[in-house]
Amino acid sequence: MKQVIAIVKPFLVEKILDALRRAPLEAVSVSEVKGMSKQKSYLDAYADSEYSLTFLPKVEITLWVEDSRAEDVARKIVEIARTGRMGDGKILVLPAEPYEAVIDIA
Repeated sequence: MKQVIAIVKPFLVEKILDALRRAPLEAVSVSEVKGMSKQKSYLDAYADSEYSLTFLPKVEITLWVEDSRAEDVARKIVEIARTGRMGDGKILVLPAEPYEAVIDIA
């Protein structure tokens, strides 16, 4: 099993999730995050207001897929999320092993 983590611009999340709806996914998690990368010292217009690119709003989509599907899923995300502008996001593909345990929270 593989874990695919995509950190993308917020306005692309629905398109990505719609495109992956038919893909056989084990699980999906979506979180709002903030981050920075190589462009951290520049200014840019983002959503009609100026933001310091030190921390831009992003969305992290975490998917768990079978090993054979991980590359296809990552390519599909790149196809949709790539705008050609700085800050399109990052994709990580990591090995994942299911862990089953009984946890008693009392």
